[in-house]
Amino acid sequence: MNEKTKLTAKAPVILILAGFIIVVAGMKAASSILVPFFLAIFIAVICTPPLFWMQHKGVPKVLALAFILAAILISGFLFGALIGPSLNDFLRSLPDHQERLSSRLAASISWLRDKGVNVPAEEMPPALDFGWAMKMAGDILSSLSGILTNAFLILLAVVFFLLEVADFPKKLRVVSKNPDRALSTVEIFSQSAKRYLVIKTLISVATGLLIWLWLLILGVDYPVLWGALAFLLNYVPNIGSIIAALPAVLLALVNLGMGSALLTVLGFLVVNVVIGNIVEPKLMGKGLRLSTLVVFLSLVFWGWVLGPIGMILSVPLTSIVAIALDSYEETRGLAIMMRSGTEAEWIKSFARHRK
Repeated sequence: MNEKTKLTAKAPVILILAGFIIVVAGMKAASSILVPFFLAIFIAVICTPPLFWMQHKGVPKVLALAFILAAILISGFLFGALIGPSLNDFLRSLPDHQERLSSRLAASISWLRDKGVNVPAEEMPPALDFGWAMKMAGDILSSLSGILTNAFLILLAVVFFLLEVADFPKKLRVVSKNPDRALSTVEIFSQSAKRYLVIKTLISVATGLLIWLWLLILGVDYPVLWGALAFLLNYVPNIGSIIAALPAVLLALVNLGMGSALLTVLGFLVVNVVIGNIVEPKLMGKGLRLSTLVVFLSLVFWGWVLGPIGMILSVPLTSIVAIALDSYEETRGLAIMMRSGTEAEWIKSFARHRK
């Protein structure tokens, strides 16, 4: 009897794990559909505040939606026009850059051996071959360019999301058993999610512009490309800034020398320290930051499921999951487990929600 009870107690856990594995496998198989869908949700959430603002000012809903779509189209066209030529040129010259990087590495190892440093002949060059960083940057930007081929599908999904968002509270009020509580929870979640995504996007734009300007001053090749990469990977805290900096630093090292490479490192360091550690916490608040372990695991998980674009969307998706968990009292503990910060901040946050 006790054995049966134990098996019955364990069954739901096994079923939950089996269900999770099936869902993840299905998401990976349908990644070509899910990536445009997630991007459409991402864009729709960012566009919701200006849509509501225009409606509040008396602009008809259809006209406000037309303005939003025009802004999306212009932004996408400008992004593609700026990135496309540089990306194609970079991908064509990528083998040459990798070969020059290997040659510089071999020369550096030879110099170290002349100075008496014992460098293994076979093991060290592959271990320090950073050509993968340039290739990965090209893969991420190429994946984004590939996604833009589904621009019509993404725009169509954005239109339907924006049309639905105004009527969703009314539908929820009709179908919910406790409409006031349900609406309050949805409102807390939607406001937190919108605030996070809008502020994070504006901060990422500022990061990309500053990196582009600094690399343009230094004379590093393809500054627009590395500014765009810095913008995209700024959604991934800590790890993203390192991945974004590597190809630009290596390119500066190969083409301009050690001095320019060090100045490139300095530029990335200053921009990310100032924006990531000073500006962003003031605007967004420390309570919305994920722990470093959660960031890394989300990067690996979503990157594996959705590909290179999943790496960019990993932290926004995980942050929205944490915000959703934080919106319900039953799951608030899980949200706190995903956050970074101090014990006092966690206690304060938990106590504030319980009031």
